[in-house]
Amino acid sequence: MPALITLKDVSFSYDDRPILDHVNLTINEHDFLGIVGPNGGGKSTLLKLILGLLTPSTGEISVFGKHPNQVRTRLGYVPQFATFDSAFPITVLDTVLQGRLGKTRSLLGYNKHDHAIAQRAMAETDVESLQKRAMTALSGGQRQRVLIARALACEPEILLLDEPTANIDPHHGESIYELLHRLHERITMILISHDVGFVSRSVTRVACLNRTLVCHATSPVDSDSINHLYSNPVSVIHHDTRLSLEDNL
Repeated sequence: MPALITLKDVSFSYDDRPILDHVNLTINEHDFLGIVGPNGGGKSTLLKLILGLLTPSTGEISVFGKHPNQVRTRLGYVPQFATFDSAFPITVLDTVLQGRLGKTRSLLGYNKHDHAIAQRAMAETDVESLQKRAMTALSGGQRQRVLIARALACEPEILLLDEPTANIDPHHGESIYELLHRLHERITMILISHDVGFVSRSVTRVACLNRTLVCHATSPVDSDSINHLYSNPVSVIHHDTRLSLEDNL
């Protein structure tokens, strides 16, 4: 089976400050790759390189056998943070329709097909009843579901998510993970997360990233393995049914 994404000896620096160092990674169809690691370890940068938003300092990146810029519309992206200006109260529906940009006739606006796909994406993420509401009026969990719906509206073959449960409460975070489980039945996924408990029990592979990369199959995560990755003392703590981390980074 040909790889969907291949990174070969990829390095990246910001203003001569090394962020990634000779990263090699292969992602196949039906993978659910979880990326864990400390803040500043290069996780978000790695996603932006795959999306073609950044260019590696050295090395090569191939997505569907092509340069990332050539296939960007085949990827769905959910960023870690998204702010919405209260002076510009965009609705849920308009936000989800943004996922059709690049897929539709930009000069003529959205057509019936675009609206049908947007409705389907909202139904799949359980936000269809919110479609007329302003994004600024939503809770953090609701807003995150809308952003996932926007990514689904581009009908992606690969979905990339950067900390999809950051800044939302544990209950809503668990429901987001349940949604991702369902989506993975048909979409290859790459997920950045600090929720090591979810990663260790739910994804098909784990990439441990702290400037360099180590990939392995999923297995139970204990404090010793986490301490080795984070290079600082951390503790694995329990709350509700989830595992997460406390660290000093």
